[in-house]
Amino acid sequence: MSFQDRNAADTTTGARSSSRETGAMPFRRLYLLCLFTCKLSPEVAAEVQESSDGPGAQEPLRLTDVQAAMEFVAAAEVAVIGFFQDLEVPAVSLFHSVVKNFQDVSFGISTASEVLAHYSVTGNTISLFRLVDNKQLDLKSEDIESMDATKLSHFIERNNLHLVTEYNPMAVIGLFDSMIPIHLLLMMNKASPEYEESLHRYQEAAKLFQGKILFILVDSGVKQNGKVISFFKLKKSQLPALAIYQTLDDVWDTLPITEVSVEHVQNFCDGFLKGKRLRENHESEEKTSKMEL
Repeated sequence: MSFQDRNAADTTTGARSSSRETGAMPFRRLYLLCLFTCKLSPEVAAEVQESSDGPGAQEPLRLTDVQAAMEFVAAAEVAVIGFFQDLEVPAVSLFHSVVKNFQDVSFGISTASEVLAHYSVTGNTISLFRLVDNKQLDLKSEDIESMDATKLSHFIERNNLHLVTEYNPMAVIGLFDSMIPIHLLLMMNKASPEYEESLHRYQEAAKLFQGKILFILVDSGVKQNGKVISFFKLKKSQLPALAIYQTLDDVWDTLPITEVSVEHVQNFCDGFLKGKRLRENHESEEKTSKMEL
């Protein structure tokens, strides 16, 4: 898989900044740096362990006709379906072995020829469907034959993008492999009392920009995420904050906020999409003030 490049723009209220500085590390390289140097935080590792060992391990839903399959995919932010010609092939047990590891993914299985034909599947195939960018990613028979449970889990982990995806080393490749060129990051501490309500509002705003902007949550309480915060020249005292990033030319803006609201997020994104560059205005005002002094 290759990393995709992408697009940019800006917003309305608050103190924000933008950058085209050639000396700054491009954010896609920062993502990669985190991928190769950051181990999973104890919090993330604990969540992974809990989802693997805890109750609620699901069984794939049997999808016997096209209508059932379509409704299944439409109802999930991320769905994984095993399309098999019969249930005796080795890939079926491999598929079942990873289901318990993902509590935020819906799993289905089908051997119905009409369902396989509807999704243009020939042979045994495992497909991941994403709502956020309307993507279908397929693992063909030849890919599955060389896989074990770990490799299949990695495939799902890196492509497990939601309307709001939490930033961590496992999601890095999927974020940059998506064709959506603009990423919006909400940087805030998940331990803060306002977190749950803020996340809900952020998710509501994400629906307004589905297919245009990837919404990402960066937990400022995770030590390794400090690199992301500092990249955008933000201090923890300025959080929560929004940062929007264009992967094509590394243009970005930031907006420190006192609270997360749908209106703040929408205005910020709309401005960026219209190509505004308020940092230049802000710097011009600062220069004028200094000259007057």
